[in-house]
Amino acid sequence: MSDRLRGVDLTLGYDGRTVAEDLAIDIPDGSFTVIVGPNACGKSTLLRSLARVLKPRAGHVLLDGRDIATRPAREVARTLGLLAQTAIAPDGITVADLVSRGRYPHRGPLSAWSDADERAVRWAMEATAVTTLAGAFVDELSGGQRQRVWIAMVLAQQTPLLLLDEPTTYLDIAHQLEILDLCARLHREHGRTLVAVLHDLNLAARYATHLVAMRDGRVLAEGSPAEVVTEAMMEAVFALPCRVIPDPETGTALVIPRRRLYSAAGVEGDEYPRTQP
Repeated sequence: MSDRLRGVDLTLGYDGRTVAEDLAIDIPDGSFTVIVGPNACGKSTLLRSLARVLKPRAGHVLLDGRDIATRPAREVARTLGLLAQTAIAPDGITVADLVSRGRYPHRGPLSAWSDADERAVRWAMEATAVTTLAGAFVDELSGGQRQRVWIAMVLAQQTPLLLLDEPTTYLDIAHQLEILDLCARLHREHGRTLVAVLHDLNLAARYATHLVAMRDGRVLAEGSPAEVVTEAMMEAVFALPCRVIPDPETGTALVIPRRRLYSAAGVEGDEYPRTQP
């Protein structure tokens, strides 16, 4: 059987700008796939097209073998959940109300709130540590709190496929690890397929089971983190001279950038500029 989510011969762009051409990607079923690459390389654009938010100029996104553009919205939303990079909550909405909106795909226009809905919302809020914020207004929360609330809403949707565009944005390192630990549990214990865009290479290498490295709208490498996170590939993708060593805590690849020294003119040199006498 082919993977449930695939991009075939995609051309992607905004307005008059093309971001990617002839792009192909298969998301392995049951994987925790992480997409990495430099800014403006097409990571989020690709994720938006996989989620049916951005229509490809050419090519197709296939969900369970069918063009996702031809599927009813509610049907897609029962299979695939998306945490967008930027999300705006309605004015005056509470945390509990926003998380509850994740149940929309599972409810008919006249159906009553069910025990299953209540359990899903309660679990999502507990998993993201926002239960104590249930009655708070979303627009009064900190950036990190809002991010966890949006993640809770997506989790309440209870989809087998979950797409996360920079899910650790606004979070301090402790909460970044909490969210990624949660993603790992969803993948490992609940069989969810996750796709996330991350900027932190070391967190990507630590948590991903499948890594996709992009540059200039192309996939340069994909495979296990051990296969992708090499010194040569980091140089090719990020123009980053580095060492790759085993993480002493997890044994996964750990990227150590080589020291860069700059002159007063901003040109790489042998030493930092010294104070003139």
